[in-house]
Amino acid sequence: MATIQITGDNLTLDALEQIVYQRTPVGLAQDARQKVNSARAVVDKLVRENRLAYAITTGVGKLSDVRIDPAQNRQLQINLVRSHAVGVGEPLSEEETRAMMLLRANSLAKGYSGVRAQVIERLCEMLNHGVHPVVPSQGSVGASGDLAPLAHLALTLIGEGEAFFKGKRMNSADALEQAGLTPLVLEAKETISLINGTQGMLAVGTLALLTAETLANSADLISAMSLDALKGTDVAFDERIHLARPHAGQVHVAAKLRALLAGSQIRESHMECGRVQDAYSLRCIPQVHGAVRDTLEFCRKTFTTEMNSAVDNPLVFVKDDAEGDIISGGNFHGEPLAFALDYLAIALSALAGISERRIERLVNPALSEGLPPFLAPDAGLNSGFMMPQVTAAALVSENKVLAHPASVDSITTSGNKEDYVSMGMTAAIKLKKVVANTTNVLAIEACAAAQAIDFLAPLKTSRPLQEVHAAIRKVSPKVEHDRVMAGDFAKVAELIRSGGVAR
Repeated sequence: MATIQITGDNLTLDALEQIVYQRTPVGLAQDARQKVNSARAVVDKLVRENRLAYAITTGVGKLSDVRIDPAQNRQLQINLVRSHAVGVGEPLSEEETRAMMLLRANSLAKGYSGVRAQVIERLCEMLNHGVHPVVPSQGSVGASGDLAPLAHLALTLIGEGEAFFKGKRMNSADALEQAGLTPLVLEAKETISLINGTQGMLAVGTLALLTAETLANSADLISAMSLDALKGTDVAFDERIHLARPHAGQVHVAAKLRALLAGSQIRESHMECGRVQDAYSLRCIPQVHGAVRDTLEFCRKTFTTEMNSAVDNPLVFVKDDAEGDIISGGNFHGEPLAFALDYLAIALSALAGISERRIERLVNPALSEGLPPFLAPDAGLNSGFMMPQVTAAALVSENKVLAHPASVDSITTSGNKEDYVSMGMTAAIKLKKVVANTTNVLAIEACAAAQAIDFLAPLKTSRPLQEVHAAIRKVSPKVEHDRVMAGDFAKVAELIRSGGVAR
């Protein structure tokens, strides 16, 4: 398997997905190594000359006015890692931790952080050997970046804290030893470069985005199947309508729906039915799903920019011959990501919300165009999909709470030095739940739509939608009588999450 070389400048979401999920090896590119070495030379010279520089020859945060003797620098690095490793709560998943390690390594590889190349190489080696720090998910306010989560990552680098290795949770020192690696001794500035940054919220957010893109593709297919089962019209997807309001996502979804519904016998059966308009949950699929797609594109652009940014503090700007400027700023602040993460949660809440409305139309005999009440065979004796709609409603309502933006909040920390924070990690953790809820709502709609299509036999839906129906039926048989459907929804949710429906 070819190694992906990181440079700090051109990491893509596709490459991240390969490294995180497929365990593609990663390494530091040679040209990036040269930039890293040049920045490190500036730091080394500053330390030798004992010049004043934040977090190199001083304490951090409110203690930035305390000078540190050069002889104490290694102890300062250890103290900073230990004192900032204060996270609580459930650990991030191994995939999220892998993403965080990769993103931190790539940012350091830009050559503005002043760390030794050895630090970046060790992060890559841990990824390649499957040593994954235990990183608690709570404890970041997203201001000086994700200090607590990143400190737990740094703990494993120095052989402290805990890590997962080959499916087992153990002391980091043992995990490193079993992987054939040794703990690092961190030098001046390296801890602050490791723990200052947005890689916690960015890691969770990028993986959520990748899943959300699959959900959006799946939702288009599932909604088309629901529309056909409800004997809806494709007139509202006429290209002329959407070119008159040419939002890219809307135009794309309308074209996709036209293609998906072409050739449906169900559609042909009611061409002259006289109904002029469908309800918004059917007629406005392009407008709603399209807006979700535009949001996803915005988030993809924002996350990709952040992936290839220098986000620690201070930053090292090299001139020549170990000369350069070390400047303190605020690139660690998570606001650009916090906004995007909240935006994505809002968009996915809408995707789930319109899906639940289609479920209601499929099961409600007053709205379902002649389908059996609650899609139940022998309705009355069987309740069919009565309760699945309730579950979908519960998930959608929970999403409404979770979609309240975290980024409008702030709380003062660090002795009022960090007096306005982003709450980006909170936005990311909420987003994970919204993604899970939306996946399950779409799974319920998929099962309901497949059931409705079955009731319309011998009429057939279009060929693409027949393939979607068949994929669902491989994991969830037709409901012939009441049964426990929780397992069906879990299987269909996994089918959606894995891309099985979208494919």
